[in-house]
Amino acid sequence: MESVSYRNKVIETAAKQYQTEPERLWAKYPEYVVLRHSNNKKWYAVIMNVPKNKLGLEGGEFVDILDVKADPVLAGSFLQEKGILPGYHMHKGNWLTVLLDGTVPMDKIELLLDISHELTNKKSSKKSVIRNTEWIVPANPKFYDIESALKESKDGIFTWKQSNKICVGDKVYIYVASPVSAVKYMCRAVETDIPYEYSDKNVSMSKVMRLQLIKRYDDIIIDFKMLKEYGVNAVRGPRSMPNSLKCRIEELYHE
Repeated sequence: MESVSYRNKVIETAAKQYQTEPERLWAKYPEYVVLRHSNNKKWYAVIMNVPKNKLGLEGGEFVDILDVKADPVLAGSFLQEKGILPGYHMHKGNWLTVLLDGTVPMDKIELLLDISHELTNKKSSKKSVIRNTEWIVPANPKFYDIESALKESKDGIFTWKQSNKICVGDKVYIYVASPVSAVKYMCRAVETDIPYEYSDKNVSMSKVMRLQLIKRYDDIIIDFKMLKEYGVNAVRGPRSMPNSLKCRIEELYHE
């Protein structure tokens, strides 16, 4: 029997209904397609091609799936329906995986796609406030080889664990922990809030961001001693970059 896939129908619906151009972000996974808003750049759907046994189903053959966001209150009722599963590679409380092999009818897929598009398109009602746009974030060389990541990157863009406070356009200064104990890189956030589920004994992530390398600090040591002089006594997580320290770095590098 010829296999069925609604992959192309979903892409056509997204183009017609929401004027979305499909994006293929991973050379390693050419079948993966991201659908996101043009205004806030948030993802509202991802099409993937994965082995059935990765979804807890019988068989090792590949199947096209669609990941969409759902209201956690309603997600439970959708999960009772055949062909709708907890989100694969996503936050399972907020995302659903939908089989595109014909198990779920196209009209139901379009409904779920519409719900996801609406949920991810909400704009903040909060009043605008001045917020920090420059950060120091730690990198532990025991757990993450940033140099290797940069060598394998395209245009100096690499993936990093997302901080809820960092937004597209923000500057990110990366402090490499012991034995380096110094700020070694200045980057800019080019994409944020990318859904990504990962957990091991060292790190747990529900979303990631993409950073682009702007500058290396190799010839002048911006070490922990210097950071302490400007009030940075610890870098255990993302924290604001003091303006005085930023100005000192710019002075040292004649920026």
